[in-house]
Amino acid sequence: MSRLFAYCRVSTNDQTTENQVQEIAAAGFAVAKQRIVSETVSGSVAALERQGFAKLLDKLEAGDILVVTKLDRLGRNAMDVRATVERLEASGVKVHCLALGGVDLTSPAGKMTMQVINAVAEFERDLLIERTNAGIKRAKAEGKAFGRPSALTVAQQEQVKEQIKAGVAVAQIAKAFDTSRQTVMRIRIAMA
Repeated sequence: MSRLFAYCRVSTNDQTTENQVQEIAAAGFAVAKQRIVSETVSGSVAALERQGFAKLLDKLEAGDILVVTKLDRLGRNAMDVRATVERLEASGVKVHCLALGGVDLTSPAGKMTMQVINAVAEFERDLLIERTNAGIKRAKAEGKAFGRPSALTVAQQEQVKEQIKAGVAVAQIAKAFDTSRQTVMRIRIAMA
């Protein structure tokens, strides 16, 4: 027999999940009080990183039904929602979302909805990559250095190069400049 669970989330302590609980009941889902998981956590936190949601996942079994009022209860963005629904579906859990007409996201109609969500998630990911690449390009054009700062100053690097040319051992140079052998080796490779 299927067990019915509800997951309700609000972002701040000033808010209450009571409206979500009432909305779920009004939609015809009679969820036992002990199977309603409510928590206060920012929507920017991934579903699996939410303490209450993680505990709920431990309780859910194949054949169970999880009800939420909105998709954003299942994740911080479309990609997170998709991953959460896929994980629940793989466990045999049906997911109903009231904001989508109460559709089971693991049913054929729900899967079609999830395909749209997947397209949005892919679009979000592509936009993120595009913005990141544009930011890197702009920063490079402005002369911003990337990566960890060099262990040696430009003047020290020139001194290391002189010692390498003079045939001083890498280990000896590294010890003299209080740096790693790898740092000296990178300078030597760059000289070649």
